[in-house]
Order: sequence, then C-alpha cells, then structure tokens
Amino acid sequence: MARKLGQLESAALAYVQMRSLRTVRTGDLAVALRITAKQERELLSRMARNGVIANVRKGLYLFPAKLPLGGIWTPDEATAINTLMADKQARYQITGPSAFNRYGYDEQIPARITIYNNALSGERAIGQVHLTLVKVGDDRLGDTEQADTSSGETLVYSSRVRALVDAVYDWSRFDSLPAAYDWIRRDVDAGRAGLNDLAATTIRYSNMGTIRRIGALLEQMNAEERILKRLQRALTPSSAKIPFVPERPTRGTLLKRWGVVVNV
Repeated sequence: MARKLGQLESAALAYVQMRSLRTVRTGDLAVALRITAKQERELLSRMARNGVIANVRKGLYLFPAKLPLGGIWTPDEATAINTLMADKQARYQITGPSAFNRYGYDEQIPARITIYNNALSGERAIGQVHLTLVKVGDDRLGDTEQADTSSGETLVYSSRVRALVDAVYDWSRFDSLPAAYDWIRRDVDAGRAGLNDLAATTIRYSNMGTIRRIGALLEQMNAEERILKRLQRALTPSSAKIPFVPERPTRGTLLKRWGVVVNV
C-alpha cells in the first residue's frame, strides 16, 4: 500500500525536486516552507523515520530525485557513501568483504560495507546502506581503483593487490586468514597479481607482522630472491616468533628468515 504523505512532506519534496537538490541541511526548508525551526526538525525526523528521506548525519539529509511507488525510498550505496565522505571532505576506499566480493575471492554479498577513511569511525546506517567506518591515517590510504555505478556516481575501492594485503593486515576484522593466502596464490598463478606489486604494496601499507607473513608466503611460493630481500629490508630486527595463521596453536616449521611458524 502506498504511503500517504502529509501536506508538509509533499511540500518539502516538491521544493527539493523543483530545485534539483539531493541534500538538505537543517535550516534549508524553514524559510522556504514558512515553518519554524522546531517544525522543520520534526518534519525531517518524521520523513527519515518513515523512509521517505535518509539521514546522513545530524542535520544533513538525502532526498530522492523522485519518490518511488509505495512512498519508501533508500539511497544507493554510492550516493550514500559519497555524500557522507564529501560532507567531511574525506578520502576513502572500500575494502574488506565488499572488495573481496568485487574481485571474486568470496561470493557472499556482505551486509555492511567496510570503508577505510581519514575522518570517521564507527557503525552508521544511511537509509538501508550499512557502513563500518575505519578511520586510518593518510599514509594508509592509497592503491585504489574507481568503479562507475548505474546511478552516475563513482566508488573508490582498494585495488586487487591492496585488497589482498588488507586481508592479511586486517585479518582479525575480516576473518580472512588463512583464506587470503589461497587468494594470493591463485591470483599470482593466474597473472592477476604481480609479486613486485604485492611486495611494494605490503611494504607501503601494512605493518611488520604482515610483511613477515607475506614474506613467508612468498618464500613458500619460491619467489625470486630479490623480492624476498626487498621485503626483508623493510623489517626491523626482532627475535619474536609469530604464527602464520593467527589464533591457531604456534606449532609447525619455523621459517627463520621471517620468524614465522608455519602452523597449517
């Protein structure tokens, strides 16, 4: 059954659509509709609660270009993400399960989109778009590719190689080890990921534990010595041993070069 809009809701939609606006901030409608600030706040809250518009953050709302039949609307993922990031003038890239699905590592479509960015952290919902925001330093943003969407927006993803490194680096967040090792092996064997690029991205965007684990993996894959040396030079000396697969017992063959116990 179609949702019946009230007079103020209809007037707000007509005003926004007539001016080809997609975002409205608190204060934008009060003068135009000749209502008080309190009435405007209540109007926007009611429209967001009823699924007519989407709340991006306090005081910022997304409106539909056209309200669909039934009177309930939610923004597409690209519009929601880009509106939020533009509001904060933030750099971002989509990583984790959404990137793994994009590159064919995992067929499951994730319920939440994980975003590395330099402005926001925490969980957020914009309409039916659910986001996990991970705030990182500017030095951890990069090695990306863009994807155009049917809505005319462009999304920024971690590149294929960067997504593989993220899967090893952020294994506890993504529950991606040991599966990520198989993804790397398959992509290298298929020529979709180069060992030079993998080494460079690992050194630039990860940490010592990730460099050691990927170094151990590439040694097992019989990578060229120059690539192994490149990774080794990026390490700081340490006598500590780490497991190849975290959260499994540290029992197995020790690869002394990396201080990694191959516990698979």
